[in-house]
Amino acid sequence: MYTPIKRRKSREIKIGNIAVGGNNPIRVQSMTNTKTEDVEGTIKQIMELYEAGCEIVRVAVPTRNHIQYLKEILKSVKGIVPIVADIHFDYKIALMAVDVGVDKIRINPGNIGGAQKVKEVISACKLNNIPIRIGVNSGSLERDLIDKYNGVTADALVESALRWLDFFDKEGYLNVVVSVKSAIVPQMIEAYRKLAQKTDVPLHLGVTEAGTIKSGVIKSAIGIGSLLYDGIGDTFRVSLTADPIEEVKVAWEILKALGIRSRGVDIIACPTCGRTKIDLISLAEKVEKILENEKIPIKVAVMGCEVNGPGEASMADVGIAAGKGQGVIFRKGKPIKRLKEEELLNGLLEEIEKIKEEMGYK
Repeated sequence: MYTPIKRRKSREIKIGNIAVGGNNPIRVQSMTNTKTEDVEGTIKQIMELYEAGCEIVRVAVPTRNHIQYLKEILKSVKGIVPIVADIHFDYKIALMAVDVGVDKIRINPGNIGGAQKVKEVISACKLNNIPIRIGVNSGSLERDLIDKYNGVTADALVESALRWLDFFDKEGYLNVVVSVKSAIVPQMIEAYRKLAQKTDVPLHLGVTEAGTIKSGVIKSAIGIGSLLYDGIGDTFRVSLTADPIEEVKVAWEILKALGIRSRGVDIIACPTCGRTKIDLISLAEKVEKILENEKIPIKVAVMGCEVNGPGEASMADVGIAAGKGQGVIFRKGKPIKRLKEEELLNGLLEEIEKIKEEMGYK
């Protein structure tokens, strides 16, 4: 047993049909990488992300001309999954996105064109009750803060976020989410920890420009995972140079690893050793591949030792413990049938189907 994570208290906001902050689940986000003008392709990817477990989807709106495409996209996905318009530099795009009914606006107030233009965005969002994500990151920090702190630091990121929160507060609008992303993992962790102590605004976590799957997964798991374990964070995106579906998969693995939320199968597998008598690596990979789109929230173990396997993986709902040329299928640590090596995979899948029936999954 372990002590459940105690989450930081934050206020609740609504993004379309999803609530963020407060006592709501930590939400998984991603962003389309299709061309927004490819309306059909973007809608298709949004729906794929939704099916993969993405709860909030961000879409780039780089020019005013792209508003027409955003409008068409919203017609198809409105009410299914909240859509966030990602906007930089031109505040008019934000105003136009509000007019076509986007669920949330993401801006970096520091690059949107000045205080007066930020005020206009706030007024439009206030009128339509649309939340705003105040995006602060290491790549677009205000010049005066860089000078003050002799470069980009966690304290500089926090001061920028608090500065804008104060600005929004004076405008009478705190229907906001804040992020203080950095590509440097320790800096990102420090910034969020400090900011979490100074505000109850919902926090969106992320390691910006994390990289490819190989490096980006590690950086995100360490950065986002550390903060979630601290109880910090209300929503997050794993930013990868990859298919955004991979971002969602990794996000859920982080949540599952911390015992925060469950979606789909959690694979437990031993690392193999000299006692292993079968090709366990190949077997574990097959199990993972077959079950990767399975939605039933169970733990499945693939163990290479018939003697110790069921005991070591007793927390698993079902599993394989293999010996020389054979193995056992077990549930909750108790062996239920012995099979030949070539029968183990199908035997495991049959048992999972039984569990699905017992749990009411079709």
